[in-house]
Amino acid sequence: MRNWFLLALALAVTPAAAQDAAPPKTQVELTATFAPVVKRIAPAVVNVYAKTIVHNPYAGDPFYEEFYGPQQDRTQNSLGSGVIVRPDGLIVTNNHVIDGADELIVVLSDRREFEAKVQVADARTDIALLKIETNGEQLPTLPFRDSDSAEVGDLVLAVGNPFGVGQTVTMGIISAVARTNAGISDYQSFIQTDAAINPGNSGGALVTADGQLIGINTAIFSRSGGSIGIGFAIPSNMVRATIDGAGTGGKIARAWLGAETQELTHDIAASLGLDRPQGVIVRSIFSGGPADKAGLKTGDVVMKIDGFEVNDPQAVRYRIATAGLGKVAKLEGPRDGTWTTWNVTLESPPDGDRKTITIDGRNPMAGAKVANLSPAYADELGIADMSGVVVLDIDRRSLARRYGFRPGDIIAKVNDAETADVAALDGALKAGERKGWRIAVKRGGEVLTLEVSP
Repeated sequence: MRNWFLLALALAVTPAAAQDAAPPKTQVELTATFAPVVKRIAPAVVNVYAKTIVHNPYAGDPFYEEFYGPQQDRTQNSLGSGVIVRPDGLIVTNNHVIDGADELIVVLSDRREFEAKVQVADARTDIALLKIETNGEQLPTLPFRDSDSAEVGDLVLAVGNPFGVGQTVTMGIISAVARTNAGISDYQSFIQTDAAINPGNSGGALVTADGQLIGINTAIFSRSGGSIGIGFAIPSNMVRATIDGAGTGGKIARAWLGAETQELTHDIAASLGLDRPQGVIVRSIFSGGPADKAGLKTGDVVMKIDGFEVNDPQAVRYRIATAGLGKVAKLEGPRDGTWTTWNVTLESPPDGDRKTITIDGRNPMAGAKVANLSPAYADELGIADMSGVVVLDIDRRSLARRYGFRPGDIIAKVNDAETADVAALDGALKAGERKGWRIAVKRGGEVLTLEVSP
């Protein structure tokens, strides 16, 4: 009887990538259980409690307290999950789980509690790395699975602490891969699953049927706040790239292509002689960057990176980020009717003078805080443009606010003069005080023009 059970379990946990995978056909296969797998993976999934002190602005105010009584700060608690990925106590979770927390407590499956310190908090990927002090004890971990091996239909388990009820395991399948339009983070290529994910599951494990970590549960699509069968997980390859790129000071060293891309529309595809909109078109090249060195040019179409199709800029960013610093990424696409390959050696984005000023005087941008862009700064801000001047903030009572400028705007030209840095922008605005201003602004892939008389 035990042999039959082991056979059934072996059939149930066969890696999903196997080409001969088949649905269960016998009663033995149908009665297989995931319990042995769950027992192995459960100790590596933890609860993460985040405590945030919410300051009361009226605390200590004698006039206010005379009428409303003593005022105190209050503690706000939130709950998430995490996964132990290194025996010395390195834990991965979501950035939104720990964002703004004043204290973090990690609770292991055996109920032991540890104070955790944040090593990396990366809003762009929604990944955070925590560290607990184990005093030499080796903790159980989950091995990584190559998330590029994930296929629609693969069985997966979601492990976490939904609604604070305690560790919970749900089962489902991978319902989609490479979701790049979920709007959750800047580096998107999510695994979609119908395994039930609820509040508190964030940061928990998405595990294959053979007990390997294939993703970190991150978000759900829901109209009610509960699971309706559409959940998203950060692929394990993105998690591994973040761990590998984690440096001192909580910064992430990411690979950089040195090119801006945009999605191909039907009209652009037709103008290029393509039968359908497939791939991305190179919009600009940073001089001296990796793409430039590899021979890419503006107008080139890239359809594949390292053998994987890319159909939007989000997919390009994901593939470059997971390829890794110093690695050679193989880009492919048509050029002049010939299939072309570009071998791009990936580098870190270069930094520059991040000079910041607040525009003053009597001009349409007065009250706008602006800064010089560099590839490194643009990467931190999540901006596609790699050079020029970016609007960081707008005084709500300023002329800039009245004229509709927004944080994230790129100021391209003033009166047909290119504004390469904040000094050039400031000078061009002052020069227009007698004749007026014609300001070209890049926003959301479009160029908008504002004309103002003096």
